[in-house]
Amino acid sequence: MPRPDQRWSLFLDVDGCLLEFADDPAAVRVSPALRALLQSLHDQLGGALALVSGRGVKDLDRLFDTPRWALGGLHGYELRYGDGRQRELAVDPGDQARMRAAVQALAARLDGVQLEDKQHAMALHCRRAPDRLPALREAAEAVAAGLSGYELQPGNLVMEFKPVGMDKGRAVDELMSLPPFAGRTPVYLGDDLTDEHAFEAVNQAGGASVRVGQREPTRARFTLSSPAAVQAWLERVRDALGHGQDLAQGVSIDADNGGGHRKP
Repeated sequence: MPRPDQRWSLFLDVDGCLLEFADDPAAVRVSPALRALLQSLHDQLGGALALVSGRGVKDLDRLFDTPRWALGGLHGYELRYGDGRQRELAVDPGDQARMRAAVQALAARLDGVQLEDKQHAMALHCRRAPDRLPALREAAEAVAAGLSGYELQPGNLVMEFKPVGMDKGRAVDELMSLPPFAGRTPVYLGDDLTDEHAFEAVNQAGGASVRVGQREPTRARFTLSSPAAVQAWLERVRDALGHGQDLAQGVSIDADNGGGHRKP
């Protein structure tokens, strides 16, 4: 919990962290209660709250009703700052076209695999057929080896093709260098391999990295069990910020990884 002498900034992954996974990513919905909680945290933190997701910014707007929060989409390829300014990295159109054609062809020949088209990135999910993951990984690695400008990002029952060199850690570093995040203690919550870069970024900045779930290995120093636990913890943070309570006494130790992880 934030101490009275601390100023936090919150960076939150979405799927598997704030929200439970769904077989179809487009079927996920955000409850009014969760959106209100995030808005309250944003206000109490002076705007220092950001969603950092593999989803695109347009999809985050759809889910969260076009919030005025900072948004990192496609693992940071897209970034919308808290003041509304946006930036998007350049990708060679030829590289993108070749990636799209190759991934669409791969999806067409793999049973049990669902294609998620993010325009500048593409993901292949096998949530409906988890046993297909080894075959999906092998085929995706073979396709990625023949592409330029794109790299493969493994995730939870997903293989994603994204622009080379961009990850959530770089996105968090960029936001931490700018108001209202600059000078604050960063706290990052995420569940997947894609969040490990961000864990490392906040660790190096002296912040708190929180893994959601039990995936191992991880660079995270704290753990929460599920999206439901994340929401309950964020409610405590909101109350601590709102009432100036020192809730450090509520910290409990989790003996995971030889005592290396703690439950916030």
